[in-house]
Amino acid sequence: MIASAVSAIAPEEARLAARETLYRLAAALFGYPLAETQQALEDGRLHAALSSAWQTLTGEPWPRLAPSASLADLEVGYMATFVHGRRGAPRVPLVASAYADLVAGQTPGNYLLNVQAFYRHFGLTAAGGDEGHADEPDHLVAMLEFCALLCHLERQALGSGGDPSPSRRAQRDFLARYLGPLLHAVRLCFVEAGDHGLDATLAQLTEALPDWADDQQAALAAQVGPCPPPRSESGQAEAETRPLWD
Repeated sequence: MIASAVSAIAPEEARLAARETLYRLAAALFGYPLAETQQALEDGRLHAALSSAWQTLTGEPWPRLAPSASLADLEVGYMATFVHGRRGAPRVPLVASAYADLVAGQTPGNYLLNVQAFYRHFGLTAAGGDEGHADEPDHLVAMLEFCALLCHLERQALGSGGDPSPSRRAQRDFLARYLGPLLHAVRLCFVEAGDHGLDATLAQLTEALPDWADDQQAALAAQVGPCPPPRSESGQAEAETRPLWD
């Protein structure tokens, strides 16, 4: 269904729709395992959607991988990899502030403020209670969902004859400064941690997404120019020191 819908629209829009789909699928997989996720892995729906998007974006099909044997196995592998570890710390953290190299030169609080500045600029507020990662704007799931939103806004601009450049610049900057570095840090940490039963599709995403994100950032830079260096070295969040992406 996704493949036929993508092929019915213009190539640029097809790639944009596929990019949004990939971000949303990755966000769902990196979130806590649900019964619906396990079912989609087992019946092939997730592979079909993922492979269609990946084929559109890279020219290659997504490999067909065996799903976890059960929801319990999916949960155990996820928890052992991304939640549990030595001294109460995850073996492979999914929050950027857990990686000292990513926060280098900033306080953790200022790093989080700068991530949140992107969200606020596009009208997003932190989830509360059971709504999601309320106090983790730098969680990988939150970042992937934000990039999916930026793709959606870019598609809206193209469809209405508007200017897609603000969304493209925001994607470029967010990929360069936050999502891309986090994906690379997660992959390196995952390799160093070794196998702890993570679902094969999620393990493949962990391996493949960093290089793909680099390609997306480069393509966006070719469209709207290179990512400028952050202008604020002060305690203020960057969005409070200059207009962004308008």
